[in-house]
Amino acid sequence: MRFGVIANMGRPDAEAVVRRIFEWARQKEVSLSLCQRVTDEVETEFPSLPRRVVAQNSDVIVSLGGDGTLLASARAVGRLGRPILGINLGSLGFLTQLRPTAVEDTLTAVLEGKYSIEKRMVAEVKVEKGPELDHPYALNDVVIDRGAVSRIIHMDLFSNNYFICSYAADGLIISTPTGSTAYALAVGGPILNPLLDAFIAVPISAFSLTTRPIIFSDKDVLRVVVKSTHSNPVLTIDGQISCSLPKESSFTIKKADYCINFIVFRENSFYDVLRSKLHWGRLPESEPGHELHSD
Repeated sequence: MRFGVIANMGRPDAEAVVRRIFEWARQKEVSLSLCQRVTDEVETEFPSLPRRVVAQNSDVIVSLGGDGTLLASARAVGRLGRPILGINLGSLGFLTQLRPTAVEDTLTAVLEGKYSIEKRMVAEVKVEKGPELDHPYALNDVVIDRGAVSRIIHMDLFSNNYFICSYAADGLIISTPTGSTAYALAVGGPILNPLLDAFIAVPISAFSLTTRPIIFSDKDVLRVVVKSTHSNPVLTIDGQISCSLPKESSFTIKKADYCINFIVFRENSFYDVLRSKLHWGRLPESEPGHELHSD
């Protein structure tokens, strides 16, 4: 089995974890390819390659860092279908659920096939009026916002060419279920199990007391028509790729024809992560002498 490592070497303890992976690979005599960011920081005999080539030359991708590193790894993998193992070197790490404390045991479990695969839906974006996107795919979300000027923009949302509603807001997030715990959650969107296939439309600071998030089927093709009179709106994919659109522009979003495969283990369920990292469902704690009662 061939392993590839894509890492954010700016993270605390990244070099130490990378060296442990090197030693594990030597002991197990497995093939290891590294993204160039790793070999810029750590000298090694393992080959250094661009991220996309690492994905092409590997059977499993190990993503070391935070959720941003995993999103970049997913972009490198694309439709190749290589499973991704996310190891969290950051703080929250909602996508990179595993900690590096037992990285050798985790890699050995993968080598022995003792893991499961979660297939995560990907969104495909097509700009109708504006520049062509180099990578029009989102694992988390697609965001259209007002750009540099602090003025609201006007947007119309359609589903399968059927008019849904109009927004006057700072922007609009179209999220996948995987992205429901990212930016969409921060602006009041619902949490979806990431194994669902659906879209969430969540306005950002809508100029309305009645505007609410909407969930659409993955069979729907969403279309957003943007009208900005003050500045060029900005389209951002997964918080990492952005481009400026004309003041009057439009784009569509549909389910892509491929998915991203995450390596998961039974002891790290989605709901365990919700409880441990977002404190979901936790009751408020009472002060001594002021016990909570359910009478």
